[in-house]
Amino acid sequence: MPIDEITAAAAGTWTLGDQTVNRMGFGSMRLTADPDPARALAVLRRAVELGVNHIDTAAFYVSPGGTLGVGTGSARYATELIRAALAPYPEELLIATKVGPGYDPESGFTEALTPAQLRAQVEENLRRLGRDHLDLVNLRLYRRPSPVPLADRFGALAELRAAGLIRHLGLSNARPEQLDEARGIAPVVSVQNSYGVDAYREDDEFVRLCGERGIAYVPFFALAGTRREAGAAAEENPAVDAVARAHGVTSHQVRLAWTLHRGPHVLAIPGTGDPGHLVANVAAAGVRLSAEDLARLG
Repeated sequence: MPIDEITAAAAGTWTLGDQTVNRMGFGSMRLTADPDPARALAVLRRAVELGVNHIDTAAFYVSPGGTLGVGTGSARYATELIRAALAPYPEELLIATKVGPGYDPESGFTEALTPAQLRAQVEENLRRLGRDHLDLVNLRLYRRPSPVPLADRFGALAELRAAGLIRHLGLSNARPEQLDEARGIAPVVSVQNSYGVDAYREDDEFVRLCGERGIAYVPFFALAGTRREAGAAAEENPAVDAVARAHGVTSHQVRLAWTLHRGPHVLAIPGTGDPGHLVANVAAAGVRLSAEDLARLG
């Protein structure tokens, strides 16, 4: 089957909170790099055409500057690009966003720690997306100690959930003990951490634990690995390359397929601003790895 005929549905589904989504989703961070917003709008619309109904974003995904640190011209927010491309939103579309980090063109990156600051970020996401509620909000944590307890920050989001501004809550860049603490405050439907076939494998047990608890595990940088915002580079993993050759697919597709094979609760959110890369990424939903393949990949 041609890759442009393989849709996100080939990955199967998972229920995030009360909404069922295809396990192959889309990450919007890289949409902002191109100074021509028309290209980003085309990618988003094509993603939905290919069955993507889970889009990850954040108000601090903006260029110039922002997470990628690139670009020229006027400010391009991923959240506003999503609104321009897809509003009025399809009923089946779930948009997940993040709070904690923030970005101001004048002062650079900030961190929301107080209830007022977190509410301001939630309201910014609502405004830029053009929504009256947010489907899923992940509290993005830092691995360094915070001056404000997790319970205070997650509790503030739980109050916004109770008020109807947020439907579901998750954590990003979290550790198991932080998940335990947050679950004592409000339901947690997802954990979003860096993770890939040859990066951050110390989280293998955490991935399994989330599955046991019925919590989605949503890896980011599954392609970029430790290069993170710098993006995916030429592959240097002989096992990945060998499996790709055996299946007649790309190494990037094997990496995404491996991610989906980690469990039915694991979702993929590869991001790109290139329409061709988008089609290839979604087509990875149809790659079936054997037990021998998985053993080879580790």
